[in-house]
Amino acid sequence: MSLSAVRLRHIRTFVTVARQGGVMRAASELSVTQPAVSKTIKELEAILGVDLLSRSRGGAFLSPYGELFLRHAEASLAALRRGVEEVEGAASPSALPVRVGALPTVSARLLPEAIRRYMTHGLGAVPRIVTGPNDYLAGQLREGGLDIVIGRMGEPDAMTGFVFEHLYSEPIVFVVRAGHPLADKPFEPGDLAAYECLLPPPGSVIHPVLDRLFTAANLPAPPRVIETVSLAFSRTYVQTSDAIWAISEGVVLDDLTAGTLKRLALGTRETQGPVGITLRAGIAPSPSAAILLEELRAVAATIRGEG
Repeated sequence: MSLSAVRLRHIRTFVTVARQGGVMRAASELSVTQPAVSKTIKELEAILGVDLLSRSRGGAFLSPYGELFLRHAEASLAALRRGVEEVEGAASPSALPVRVGALPTVSARLLPEAIRRYMTHGLGAVPRIVTGPNDYLAGQLREGGLDIVIGRMGEPDAMTGFVFEHLYSEPIVFVVRAGHPLADKPFEPGDLAAYECLLPPPGSVIHPVLDRLFTAANLPAPPRVIETVSLAFSRTYVQTSDAIWAISEGVVLDDLTAGTLKRLALGTRETQGPVGITLRAGIAPSPSAAILLEELRAVAATIRGEG
């Protein structure tokens, strides 16, 4: 095998086929024809001397060699992207931004104070904050589009190639507006059947946690569900209706303290989950990202009652 024969287009095309789950979707993503994608993959397989894809009528799937090569190909693209950005930043009067992915569940509690502290350092690297579902943020982190992701730890099979630093733990709570018929009264499992429930959609990080809670507590499936991760929508909808909102405690802590939302008397101790920092394994943070990490740790210490 001649390493010099491997081109960036080979790596990029292969990674796109793997992520998109097929040649047709990869061609659309890359804005090229399907034959061009197939030709590039065949060139790469010829260079490596192995089949990277297992082809069938159902589509193209990664072979064991493809699974092995994908890890290194993704790491190579991430390293190359970061290198290009750092070179561009070095030639610019402004430093590269610190790119932070934040699950909506930490955007209200941990991140604002950490960013406020970070800004007091007067660094040229401005914070760039991206919110979204866990799968999207994890993908951006893996590709090098983000430096840090903050939120609940993902499922074990989604953490390959990442390192997670546990900062603190918090439960999921069920909340309603002040004056709601269920506020300040004993909770009965059947109460859920009488009201709309705002729940995270499949794919969100707390969805499987809630599934386990419903099973363990013998809670009936709510007959009327609104699936959303929008905090702004959920807060307004709950405060102006009789809906019940299942959400991480940190999101609504200020609302609970102010009394505008009320926690239902439903035991959710088993939903206590780790909140922390996810980084790419083996990739050292930039100096500005390292400063933000220290501020995140300091704010987490106050949340734990240590600061």
